[in-house]
Amino acid sequence: MLKGLLHKLSNLPGWHTNRKIIVFESDDWGSIRMPSKYHYQQLTNKGLDLSVGDSARYNKYDTLASKEDLTDLFDLLIEFKDKNGNYPVFTAVSVVANPDFEKIRLSNFQEYFYEPFTTTLDRYNLNESFNIWQLGIKEKLFYPQFHAREHLNVASWMRALQKNDKMTHLAFDHGFWGFRNKKSSPVNYQAAFDLENPSDLILQKEILTDGLKLFEKIHGYKARFFVPPNGPVNIELIRLATQLAISCISTAKIQMEPIGNNKFRTRFHYLGQKITSGSIYLTRNAFFEPSDHAKDWIDACMYDISQAFKFKKPVVISTHRVNYIGTHSTQNRDNGLNALKLLLYRMLREWPEIEFMTSNMLGETIMRKNNA
Repeated sequence: MLKGLLHKLSNLPGWHTNRKIIVFESDDWGSIRMPSKYHYQQLTNKGLDLSVGDSARYNKYDTLASKEDLTDLFDLLIEFKDKNGNYPVFTAVSVVANPDFEKIRLSNFQEYFYEPFTTTLDRYNLNESFNIWQLGIKEKLFYPQFHAREHLNVASWMRALQKNDKMTHLAFDHGFWGFRNKKSSPVNYQAAFDLENPSDLILQKEILTDGLKLFEKIHGYKARFFVPPNGPVNIELIRLATQLAISCISTAKIQMEPIGNNKFRTRFHYLGQKITSGSIYLTRNAFFEPSDHAKDWIDACMYDISQAFKFKKPVVISTHRVNYIGTHSTQNRDNGLNALKLLLYRMLREWPEIEFMTSNMLGETIMRKNNA
């Protein structure tokens, strides 16, 4: 009961509208995560526990999107239109690079190297996949925005490798890093901008700057929307992002800002909250994760939507890439797409006045209203 009340109250602060706006934000595109079913089995056989908590489904199902994954998703999206004739569109919150494992090994783990994610796609024989990304952009179904350079906390990971941490090296040998290593690192390797040591902030600023430059080089436009992986991010990085053309930053409504040495500041955020004169925070208020079989995500998301509309808020739905990936399990992809299809059908039947937007469009709409 208390959780339900808090959920309702969380929709009170911030920007309001009578419009029925729906935004799909989908994280993790471009990152390797689990290279193959073979590697998953080998890592499990060698003692790496990949079945812990919410990470279990990512470790089991999540990997680079294939041509089939993307075309099946896009074919589904074009079956639906909003009142203005627009398709549902995924704001594809993506990384632009992955570790270059071979170069790191050749340096005896003393230097970090990365490769653009387009190079990673080529190495995994997925070179056609990026063509489908571009087609999705052209058809206004898929709009990449910035997650990080890599979905990786470079400083913490490299320290663990240099200390010869057994499990980190085991994962490295299989082209993998996405497990929680509490024995060796106080931060999650996946949390790119969590802060183990205050001095790591210098490197993180370099990574953020470099990642945004690489994003523009790959996609041909500047990123305007930034979602820090797993949530943790220091305020100095947020300020830097706004200086580098980012106008909207996604954050939790209650954010634990890392300041290093396992210390945090609590910050409270709301939709449309001002960062600078030209930038705002966006917050998510609905969740759709059908690869997690613990609940009925269609009913749960419909409830989230109804509550948001009740309080005159746009709906920002969090739905990760893992739900639509079939490389390791076609059943996972089929289940995710079938659930998404039913969700779209039900929401459009319930609220025919829905308008689909990207995160950027929502941010621009809020800022126009705020400045009016």
